[in-house]
Amino acid sequence: MRLVFMLVVLLWPVTAPAQEADKRFRLAAPQALIDSGLVGHIVPRFGLKTATRISVVEDGAEADAVFAAQGGTPVFEGLGQVWTLEVGADPDAQRFADWLGSDIGRNTVDSFEVDGTAPFTTQVRQQVAVAPLTFDGDAKRGADLSLTHCGRCHVVGAINRSKSIGSTPSFAVLRTLPNWDVRFQGFYALNPHPAFTQIADVTPPFDISRPSPIAPVELTLDELDHILAFVSGIAPANLGAPIQSR
Repeated sequence: MRLVFMLVVLLWPVTAPAQEADKRFRLAAPQALIDSGLVGHIVPRFGLKTATRISVVEDGAEADAVFAAQGGTPVFEGLGQVWTLEVGADPDAQRFADWLGSDIGRNTVDSFEVDGTAPFTTQVRQQVAVAPLTFDGDAKRGADLSLTHCGRCHVVGAINRSKSIGSTPSFAVLRTLPNWDVRFQGFYALNPHPAFTQIADVTPPFDISRPSPIAPVELTLDELDHILAFVSGIAPANLGAPIQSR
């Protein structure tokens, strides 16, 4: 028994500091976030809950967890942007990330107020990058093809403004539609086009009992790409109120 007691006494000064050192990590945050008061609001609450000591260091300093505007997991929104948290291998930092994403952590952020106003929210808006529409066709060839095949009915531009059918929308008006690109890509399937349009290797031949009522529009998919490239460069018409379509 005496030997066991002596071993415990000898080992105690070594194990106790080691256990204490495991309950701490460094958290980096931009000065704007620190100045907002949010960091000072959530850090002590997590520390008291888990007996963990968090050292807040300046942005860019070596740290086990980092609040930033990008690069990590979105955790809350405020000051006009979404804030993320990126954690390293430190288990206490990971525990902090888990807590921040829990109901208790989220409530802690949402309950933070300045002058009666909650400047931060964990209801982070999803930010979706919308890629601009691009078409690989030759716009110049598309202009010529549009005038030849579409200009019989539609106003393609100033060049045929007086030579179209008045009841058909101009290309500029069609460009105001939110799905204009889908309509142009599949125009041959939209009435009245199927009756007189042939797209090579796509549309079936005309029924011999129901031939085209006018000189048919005959295009290839490559030529349609050229038309799309041309139309994508046309400025939408200014119609005032948003256009309604069916």
